[in-house]
Amino acid sequence: MDFKLSEEHQMIKDMCRKFADQVLKPKATEYNKQHKFPAKAIQQLGEMGIMGVVYPEEYNGAGMDYISYAIAVEELSRGGASTGVTVSAHNSLCLSPIYYFGTEEQKKKYLPKLCSGEHIGCFGITEPGAGSDASGTATRAERKNGKWVLNGTKSFITNGGVASVAVVMAKTSKDAGHKGLSMFIVEKGTPGFSVGKIEDKMGILSSSTTELVFEDCEIPEENLLGKEGQGFKIAMHTLDGGRVGIAAQAVGISQAAMEEAIAYAKIRKQFDKSISEFQAIQWMIADMATDIEAARLLTYQAADMMNSGDRQKYSKYCAIAKLFASEASHRVTHKALQIFGGYGYTTEYPMERYCRDARITEIYEGTSEIMRLVISANMLK
Repeated sequence: MDFKLSEEHQMIKDMCRKFADQVLKPKATEYNKQHKFPAKAIQQLGEMGIMGVVYPEEYNGAGMDYISYAIAVEELSRGGASTGVTVSAHNSLCLSPIYYFGTEEQKKKYLPKLCSGEHIGCFGITEPGAGSDASGTATRAERKNGKWVLNGTKSFITNGGVASVAVVMAKTSKDAGHKGLSMFIVEKGTPGFSVGKIEDKMGILSSSTTELVFEDCEIPEENLLGKEGQGFKIAMHTLDGGRVGIAAQAVGISQAAMEEAIAYAKIRKQFDKSISEFQAIQWMIADMATDIEAARLLTYQAADMMNSGDRQKYSKYCAIAKLFASEASHRVTHKALQIFGGYGYTTEYPMERYCRDARITEIYEGTSEIMRLVISANMLK
């Protein structure tokens, strides 16, 4: 067992940290206030290979592993959580199902532009009436005249407003439960496919989160992803990788919050000395550091297990990493804001943004409650 980063992993860590410090962090507060999507940064990340970090070079990917992916998302999230989740959702929720379940024709058609960052992808499962319970999916897909016709609405879709390619789940058999769900690839510009409501969120304000609306949307028959009735299986496989990405995002947010809190504690003076000299502050920092190190190791462990490709082995560990890292991020950002006191509650400092950004990590790509169900189901087999 070796806890040291390989030369390749250290390289991607240094590269993404430098990008976060020089490109993302200086603009993060401004973009947050303006709800501005970091389009130029995403383009640059595509040129760096980060938008297709784990996919083969034959599809314009960087050909790296899942630890590299986790490191990249962590470091980018440290600079800007909105950019981190944009990269995570693109890689894990759009590219992954196409790569693992798509035909060779589908891979050649979609992956090269997605991996290069020329196109951005999104993943549509959640609906107004179907969140944790995918069997409540109401979006329908029917075969008509050699095409699939989609009708329905997806909600809270990360990258929804900027995506050129959407991987979407729809019901193809009315009374078959999970087995009646199928997955489809839908391209931007397809008649009947539009972006609906733009969500006004609490955090990750530079990330695009929207509805996707399908009104008699006709797509070619070959845009079925995998086999008919395989949609739920594809979704569960896809979300495992996504959970590693969100765990990494949570670690990055936590790291940023702790660094800011330590720097502030050293310069903030009360009772004629810096508050970093008070034991109460020291213990807060110790707790933060412990949470972050534990979350990081769990995240890297899950990512390392994903490299094996054996979902039965890594699914539990992805859920454990996501559960712990997201809840740790809540604890860390709370303590960090407390160190700032009243200043932390203002927008003068980034602490309030870290708190808002951290909160969603306990909700999307499986709530903490669902993570506990996944973990316990694996333990009780």
